[in-house]
Amino acid sequence: MSKTILVCGHGPGISDAVARRFGREGYSVGLVARNAERLEKAAKSLADAGVTVKAFPTDLSDPKAVRGLVREARGLGPIAAIHWNAYGGGAGDLLAAPDSELHAAFGVAVVGLVTAVQEALPDLEAQKGAVLVTGGGFAFYEPAVDAMAVQFQAMGLAIGKAAQHKTVGLLRAALAPKGVYVGEVVVLGMVKGTAFDHGNATLEAKDIAQRFWELADQRKEGSVNFG
Repeated sequence: MSKTILVCGHGPGISDAVARRFGREGYSVGLVARNAERLEKAAKSLADAGVTVKAFPTDLSDPKAVRGLVREARGLGPIAAIHWNAYGGGAGDLLAAPDSELHAAFGVAVVGLVTAVQEALPDLEAQKGAVLVTGGGFAFYEPAVDAMAVQFQAMGLAIGKAAQHKTVGLLRAALAPKGVYVGEVVVLGMVKGTAFDHGNATLEAKDIAQRFWELADQRKEGSVNFG
């Protein structure tokens, strides 16, 4: 039975490219997002490309659902990699955001990620696996970045990514002695073909996916900027 990568927060950009890149290396792929119809279409496209794949519609902000997802996905093969591409929307304006949106921002960026790692840990240790996280430049502690997050009404995303960046570092330190690699690609720009692309995106998803593959394969760098 082949090794499995869980692609959490699947969409048409980075995560789909990661699924295809790891699929070419013989990984089975579990696609995870909320929208079941879109997931099934994406799974069919991957299957047509020769990838063993299954769709798992899941609310990644729900820890119970995340644990169930990991247990079910083991049917594809042991979990050897997790790609965490999910992010919580909402809380764009911290001065007006309801507490539910604030909880959602952390629920996906941190709680969901940590829960998935906890549940998959026996497999990750046995496979000497990898946890790969899509970071974002809004996480940086710089006045210009903060001003941009306010302007774009992306404050919830910014605090979620900042907390996630710290979580990645903590997981890296905790899991390295267990032989599990943790790495992050911090994307500094718009990716072509995504919801954020309004015709001026410059980054190619396949190039970011290749960077993720290199990180997981070489296991030298922890957090790298792209863009």
